Amino acid sequence: MRDLMLIGLYSLIAGAVVGLAGAVVLRLLRGRSITVHVCVLLTITVTAVVAGVGTVAQLMFLSGHDLQVVLVTVAASAVVSLGVGTVFGRRLAAAAVWAAQAREQERRMEAGRRDLVAWVSHDLRTPLAGLRAMTEALQDGVVADPRTVAEYHRRIGAETDRMSSLVDDLFELSRIHAGALRLTPTDLPLADIVSDAVAAVTPLAVGRGIRVVAAGERWPMVTGGAAELNRIVSNLLTNSVRYTPANGTIQIEAGRDAREVWLTVSDSCGGIPEADLPRVFDVAFRGTRARTPEGAGGGGLGLAIVRGLVEAHGGRVQAGNITGGCRFEVRLPA
Repeated sequence: MRDLMLIGLYSLIAGAVVGLAGAVVLRLLRGRSITVHVCVLLTITVTAVVAGVGTVAQLMFLSGHDLQVVLVTVAASAVVSLGVGTVFGRRLAAAAVWAAQAREQERRMEAGRRDLVAWVSHDLRTPLAGLRAMTEALQDGVVADPRTVAEYHRRIGAETDRMSSLVDDLFELSRIHAGALRLTPTDLPLADIVSDAVAAVTPLAVGRGIRVVAAGERWPMVTGGAAELNRIVSNLLTNSVRYTPANGTIQIEAGRDAREVWLTVSDSCGGIPEADLPRVFDVAFRGTRARTPEGAGGGGLGLAIVRGLVEAHGGRVQAGNITGGCRFEVRLPA
């Protein structure tokens, strides 16, 4: 019994020494990654076992051969334990990091959903109030002048189109987030897509005194869904028209390198604050009030739809500032 107690005491002392040394090491490495901490903890545990076994083996006055056998056996077990522990420790660390990122992403998505509901509620409530007032005025005969009646009809049509556009954006965004978007890839001339998008946005641009210039003569072919690609270019152009001041210019360029087809839309909006650049493609983000011109506010969904559609094509989109304005760049696999 006394021998067993001595063996336990010596093993405890050896393990305690290793544990104290490991605690110092962990304190020095407190700024490192989770993987490093897990590996160090495993090393401390295995080293404590090896130290305890080695100490007891030496105190038992084993023969040199027997001592070597014990030490080799323990060392082999330690190597296996460290190898297996390191592999699973890295997986555990990766899982912990992934879980933290997932929680952070979930918080951002929840905040985005709340912002979206707030923005959409505002954007629907405002035109509905106007539609109700104009409809009641027409029904009650408050407005009888033909010119005024025609203006009321025009405004009702415009507000109806605006609300329909907002509903379409919501539907498109819900398809993207739900993974229900189904592309029909086709080889398409990018020139035709840009031409259609420019034609659609020209009335809005002309009304604001903005020139839309499609630069370049050799436009590449691109593979993707025709409607989705047209929506990407149209949303980028519409966004640029909304934020470009009167008499400004919007320029579209495109090209192809070894692996990608690229398209850029540059405007003279004055630039985007650096703090806002990472958020321009977030749902319901519209920038600061100082940057948003009067009457230029959209649903805050256009650029979010652009990102979703580009990523659905396996591409990427980014925004950056240039002299006097900003540039949106879309890159799709060639």
